[in-house]
Amino acid sequence: MSATHEFGGNWTDEKLDNIRRYLIEYTKIFTSNEAASTFRTIYVDAFAGTGVRNSPKDSTNIPAPMFQDPEFIDQEAEDIRKGSARVALELDPGFDQYVFIEKRQGFVQELEKLKVSFPGKARKIRIIHGDANEVLQSWCASTNWKTHRAVAFLDPYGMEVEWQTINALADTKAVDLWLLFPLGQAVNRLLTRNGPPDGIWADKLTRMFGTSDWRDAFYKPRTQMSLFDDEEALEKIADFDMIGSFFVQRLKKSFAGVAENPRPLSNSKNVPIFLLCFASANPKGAPTAVRIAQHILRMH
Repeated sequence: MSATHEFGGNWTDEKLDNIRRYLIEYTKIFTSNEAASTFRTIYVDAFAGTGVRNSPKDSTNIPAPMFQDPEFIDQEAEDIRKGSARVALELDPGFDQYVFIEKRQGFVQELEKLKVSFPGKARKIRIIHGDANEVLQSWCASTNWKTHRAVAFLDPYGMEVEWQTINALADTKAVDLWLLFPLGQAVNRLLTRNGPPDGIWADKLTRMFGTSDWRDAFYKPRTQMSLFDDEEALEKIADFDMIGSFFVQRLKKSFAGVAENPRPLSNSKNVPIFLLCFASANPKGAPTAVRIAQHILRMH
């Protein structure tokens, strides 16, 4: 039985539509602009899945995303929806190379079928079986950024993306990044009300944000009266907007340009589960890239 990939709901269509619109504008620039056309372009999907997304009734043996809960996972899905890999491959003109990264062997086998579905682009498709953080950091270090430009799409199930990886993409000075930040899917749920989390959950937040400053940003002291003395404790003050703003400010510390209007993607109960963010690492191209991205993010 072949592996299938089921995750998300109507918000997934919205996410893919934003990516598709941006890729159309991006490829136009690199085919019509004389200076830009000298670069080789790459599309990278770091959590590629199978290339398509199936409805719950068609899915089997799919690992559940972190903190799966009916309130946070929209089950209103159509039968088959295109994954981001297929969306990118369908564009014409497209990219000079497509890099699809996937950790699950079953999904890798499904991705290989894209070479059959798109025979004209088969030689351009590179499928890598491995951990997205490790592969991306190696890819950033080994690519000649004097001759290449890229769009990277990071669409994790939860909090897999580490800041070290985001920073490596920024250091290229050549990559445009679309990132699905797990706003309500994971981060907000880890930020417990009566004091910040500790142990592995605190470490996970720090690795994702690239700093432990989230403690001071999301919590404030609260004075509690005990039987003997005043005790200082911390209470959560962060809401969805505050968490999203903190992450955008983190992106601004590394990237040449960042979209000021990341788009919350909500489930059918209007709970924001992800935040679709955009950042450009290229100092010269960032103003145009951000302007296009912000326009697309405002469209829905």
